[in-house]
Amino acid sequence: MSLGTLSRTSLYLPSHLLAKARRMVASNYETWSKEDLIRRITHLEKSASGPNWLSNDNNNGAFRFSAYSTRKIALKFCYSGWEYNGLAYQNKPTPLPTVEGVLFSALAKARLIDEEKGFEGCGWEKCGRTDSGVSAAGQVISLYVRTALVEKQDEPAPIELPTEEEDDMHDYTGVLNRLLPPTIRVLAWSPVEPDFSARYSCAYRHYKYFFSSLNLDISLMRQAASYLVGLHDFRNLCKIDAQKQLTAFNRRILTADIVEVEGEKGMYVLNLTGSAFLYHQVRCIMAILLMVGRDLESPDIVLQLLNVTEGAEPGEFDALDQKPEYQMADALPLVLWECGYNDGDVTWHTGPVEGEVQRGQGRGVHQHLQEIHERSRIFTVLNKHFLLKAEEMGHMSRDVGLRRDKPLGVRWSADNGVDILYGGGATRRVAQYVPLMLRRRNDNVETINERWRTGKGKRREGRKNGEAEDEDDDDGGGDE
Repeated sequence: MSLGTLSRTSLYLPSHLLAKARRMVASNYETWSKEDLIRRITHLEKSASGPNWLSNDNNNGAFRFSAYSTRKIALKFCYSGWEYNGLAYQNKPTPLPTVEGVLFSALAKARLIDEEKGFEGCGWEKCGRTDSGVSAAGQVISLYVRTALVEKQDEPAPIELPTEEEDDMHDYTGVLNRLLPPTIRVLAWSPVEPDFSARYSCAYRHYKYFFSSLNLDISLMRQAASYLVGLHDFRNLCKIDAQKQLTAFNRRILTADIVEVEGEKGMYVLNLTGSAFLYHQVRCIMAILLMVGRDLESPDIVLQLLNVTEGAEPGEFDALDQKPEYQMADALPLVLWECGYNDGDVTWHTGPVEGEVQRGQGRGVHQHLQEIHERSRIFTVLNKHFLLKAEEMGHMSRDVGLRRDKPLGVRWSADNGVDILYGGGATRRVAQYVPLMLRRRNDNVETINERWRTGKGKRREGRKNGEAEDEDDDDGGGDE
């Protein structure tokens, strides 16, 4: 490529190809003619003193999105849920930022999307909604972004369309990670078809819930978890969100197993995979499994809760269409691990080779996350030694309260109370344990929905310019 060709094509080449071309040209200065060198110096002087044509700003400094075509892509990213007020962007002030809000700002700052057109303007879709405190390792969104790969109507065509290899070098991950906070990392991107939907094209969602085996019988928990597999009515193992007016709660669980976390003695994880999940479904399931693991409930309690209509589940259980009151498990240990798609729907690209210096920044995603992991290990060691110091000073743990010879299904108490485990180190001590089937029950779904329609729903409908609501019929596959 000659100097003249580079100058003429600079307006239409993507930035990574332009940089590549410039490096090629720069490496052959010795072979340039005097005229080419003069033109090169003149071009650089104009670039330094004149407007930045590569940014496509107009004379007023505003970026001209109309000069570019768009392409649809999917982004896979991870985030630390405890730092955010959930994934979904809110139209009202929140105590903490939302993941979508921060990611949208980074995309707008990178000039990949038009901020003024908002989420709808770029066709933004998320795979699974997560609530405050819940993390994700493989969350996915799909959207349209600015590109120089596609010919824009009424605009000069690009000199040359990139090859598949050049397309793989698009550094969406690097560009966005330089703008995002450390608690959100873009892991990969994929070109997708226009009809692809991060939510509706998803074949399965995989959640992980991490927990300590302290004071738990893992074999009982595994038995209880095995009853979850298959198509069941989960209305007693979720939170009824009346504003969505759901009447069907059947969901298919593909896998439900509990395994020890590799390299972490005494730490286990519930792996739960399904096509879609209801509001707070995973955390409600985990709350029941923790009761079973503490030997407060029988593993068969899962079958009883799933037996919404008579004979729906094997065994002799009464029909149960009203959820007993219980507190769901803590949000901290829950992770949306993977959003799975059919072969051919996505082809994930991670960008340049890990560790390659990009614009003076040599830290890749792996190194960055490894640094965070190493720091978290220090916190673990410190907290363990605080515990050891307390024991050294004579502070000892209390009996958690064991059922011992007391039968299941009846109220019972222990001398020092009974500990109820909620995951993530959260516990509550009660004087007396009340079995689930003896607790107060919520209204059935029909009553809950009707009460909302004639109350809050009716008032909301009558308000003008009300705040936008999330219209997902579940959580888009999300637990939270």
